[in-house]
Amino acid sequence: MSSASSHRPAWAEISASALRANVVALKSVLGATALCGVVKANAYGHGVELVAPGVLAAGADSLAVATVDEGVELREAGVTAPILLLAEVPSSSLGDALASSLTLTVGSLAGARDVLEAASQAAGVHPVHLKVDTGMHRMGVAPEDLNEVLDLLASSHHVDVEGIYTHFSVADGPSGDDRGFTRHQIEAFDAVLAATPVHRRPRVAHLANSAGALGYEQARRDLARVGLAMYGYLPAAWLAGALEEHHVTLTPVLSLRAKVVAVRRVAAGERPSYGRRRALARDANIVTVPFGYADGFPRRLFDAGAEVLINGRRYPLAGSVTMDQLLVDVGDDPVVIGEDVVLLGRQGDEQITADEWAEHAQTITWEILCGVGARVPRVLVD
Repeated sequence: MSSASSHRPAWAEISASALRANVVALKSVLGATALCGVVKANAYGHGVELVAPGVLAAGADSLAVATVDEGVELREAGVTAPILLLAEVPSSSLGDALASSLTLTVGSLAGARDVLEAASQAAGVHPVHLKVDTGMHRMGVAPEDLNEVLDLLASSHHVDVEGIYTHFSVADGPSGDDRGFTRHQIEAFDAVLAATPVHRRPRVAHLANSAGALGYEQARRDLARVGLAMYGYLPAAWLAGALEEHHVTLTPVLSLRAKVVAVRRVAAGERPSYGRRRALARDANIVTVPFGYADGFPRRLFDAGAEVLINGRRYPLAGSVTMDQLLVDVGDDPVVIGEDVVLLGRQGDEQITADEWAEHAQTITWEILCGVGARVPRVLVD
């Protein structure tokens, strides 16, 4: 959907050039390691139908999603590249996953049995990746059970155990404890590989998410599963070193924009918006912007002092964030209806990032991006 086809002047712009540049930058860091672009959760809120083709065109080797429905959607959109399911799926969904040529994850003995049955019914040969639990304790085969799972899967000619992987829990953490635990996970994974007979060892080994890929060169194996960094954000500031070493940068792909739909002069002492939370310190022009918490602008940003950009200047909110609208205090500045408003992104010399929102909202950048509402049109630009 384009902004021109929307009946509401609020939209998200997805920069094709920023996405392409980010993928190229990350590939320069990864070297010979294949890049798997993680596009789950509607491409982290960016719009998977816009993002997936651009990621692949920029050089990503494969994609990864969280659910069968996400994978099927990509296949129906014409994506032919490998698509990895990042978790075991219910046995009732395995037939649809195999019919769409999705690469399955096996993370338990029970899951392996389900995959064997589904693969035999589907016929053909189907790629599978084994997930090993090295300390995240969310999903994955216990290292001591891995050989039993491998033996079971090897008993079928319909299963190709193509890959083996694990998932880091604190690879973005800067503390000595965090870094020590991440190194422990790498060592545990290596021990699993060493204990696996060579003839049973999967061809593709992978550990790294964005933080692992940037922060731990020894984690860049055959493949890296890159999510947040692909969208232009570092999981943590200390991870910038790998980018600096390769003389590349990341650029946020998504910006949120709207237009002023109303302007009114409001007297000092008045308390705009729900709850009458804050009195105006002086007479001011108050503008209405058609974007609210239903669109992904967290309510707590008002108390935290969040701002928006109009004409390249920062302006504070004048009252509580409502479901569909924001009120902005522009003081005596002559803002008019139809003026461009940037909620996330750059305007002039100023920029508001998802990192800034996350700090205000006391959350993480991932949640901010994934929280962009479904009713916000995503528009591919440049």
